[in-house]
Amino acid sequence: MAFYKFLVHKEGDSVGIATDDLQPHEKVKGKVLEGEEEYEINVLMEIPLGYKISLKDIEEGEEIIEYGEKIGKAIKPIKKGEMVHVHNIKSIIWGGNKDGE
Repeated sequence: MAFYKFLVHKEGDSVGIATDDLQPHEKVKGKVLEGEEEYEINVLMEIPLGYKISLKDIEEGEEIIEYGEKIGKAIKPIKKGEMVHVHNIKSIIWGGNKDGE
């Protein structure tokens, strides 16, 4: 049985959730909760337990998907393996809407 250090809620999400503290240069595995898809990602920065990790390169203005839903837009480019948080996304909860406006 593999040890997963992050979990992804739905296939097609752009982020996973750290299930342990992640360290830079660490290669970690993750899995989609409902499905068989697995990921292996090189962590680029410290990511604390419970925070989001980018599953792919995300361009400025691109929608961030979690739980299969839009949760915000990138306010700057985000590299695969970086933490996704308030410093690089505008959440639809804080002033945006489902269309990211």
